[in-house]
Amino acid sequence: MKYQLASRMAGMKASAVREILKVTQRPEVISFAGGLPAPELFPVDEISKVAQEVCADEGRKVLQYATTEGRPTLRQKIADRMNKIYKSNLKMENILITTGSQQNLDMAGKIFLNPGDVVLMEAPTYLAAINAFKAYECTFKEVPTDDKGMIPEALEEILETTENVKLVYVITDFQNPTGICWPVERRKAFMEIMAKYDIPVLEDNPYGELRYEGTTNPSLLSMDQRGQVMGMGTFSKTFCPGLRIGWLACSTEIMPQFVKVKQSADLHSSAFDQAIIDRYMDEFSLDEHVREINALYGHRRDLIIQCMEKEFTDGTTWTHPEGGLFLWLTFPEGVSARKVFDKCIEKNVAGVLGEFFYPTTKSDRHMRINYSNMPDDRIKEGIRRMGEALREVAAGK
Repeated sequence: MKYQLASRMAGMKASAVREILKVTQRPEVISFAGGLPAPELFPVDEISKVAQEVCADEGRKVLQYATTEGRPTLRQKIADRMNKIYKSNLKMENILITTGSQQNLDMAGKIFLNPGDVVLMEAPTYLAAINAFKAYECTFKEVPTDDKGMIPEALEEILETTENVKLVYVITDFQNPTGICWPVERRKAFMEIMAKYDIPVLEDNPYGELRYEGTTNPSLLSMDQRGQVMGMGTFSKTFCPGLRIGWLACSTEIMPQFVKVKQSADLHSSAFDQAIIDRYMDEFSLDEHVREINALYGHRRDLIIQCMEKEFTDGTTWTHPEGGLFLWLTFPEGVSARKVFDKCIEKNVAGVLGEFFYPTTKSDRHMRINYSNMPDDRIKEGIRRMGEALREVAAGK
């Protein structure tokens, strides 16, 4: 049978990262490609304990249908945690539990975007956000970005000269793919500009708690005086991604729209998984768990940078993230990232080509590297192989 697909499907492609991950599933491949947490830190025993307690104490309740907004006690915990860490002023009513933070991207596209509308994004930016918004047949405008985030002057010029801008999407903390973090001054400048326009801002923050150097900055959401900013968060990076529990924080004015589209998508996120996280936070310290994560990731970042300093050719540069999961390689002028990638695959090591992270333009000089998921010996060997591949490409082999 030949199916007649909706026109939007013409612009939808399989995630490049997911396709690469298929290659990296082979045990002989050392993968710096995925954004995977360290599985050895998943609190398996603690989750087993609280899961049994949840079943014993409220099994018939949490295995039943639940409200779309989510478990009230967990929503309150999330609001309290965001207020403590990011200086926001949220209440339970401002929090919607979602099926991973990725669901927020799809819902935002459904709510705000008509075909031809414009989304402003950093360049580069999160690949899966590009794909999620693209499903709603929008167009993208890249805002020039430096090592401190969106450049305010460029943002203001684009807003003044571009019609039908309906959404601005940013990652302010340890950005995917670059690992950069917006300083407070840049955040303030951004908000001063955006306050002149009735355009919603989607602030994606899956990595903010994964800080192992420096101090935490207030979120854009905490600076918002107009109900303009919607904040996204997730337990995938601070707890475990398999539970698929994230959240949206927004004003009570826009919240009903997200509730409506979520009801049409999945009715509600897993009540059982919400209960597990809620009870874990009652019985154990999530703060202590995050400190353990940050200690390990900080060590692995330091190690991978030491290895790159030793193995990579002169002229190769990289970001020095203060947290998160990624750093961003820039190869010397004239060295093709595509050729380096292909040579790396031959040597059973992988990163992700930087070209996939640009909404409109392309660049053949970059690669995203994840360091959270590999033990020390694999980091050392993987960077040795990658350095070998880079030297061979630079030499024209």
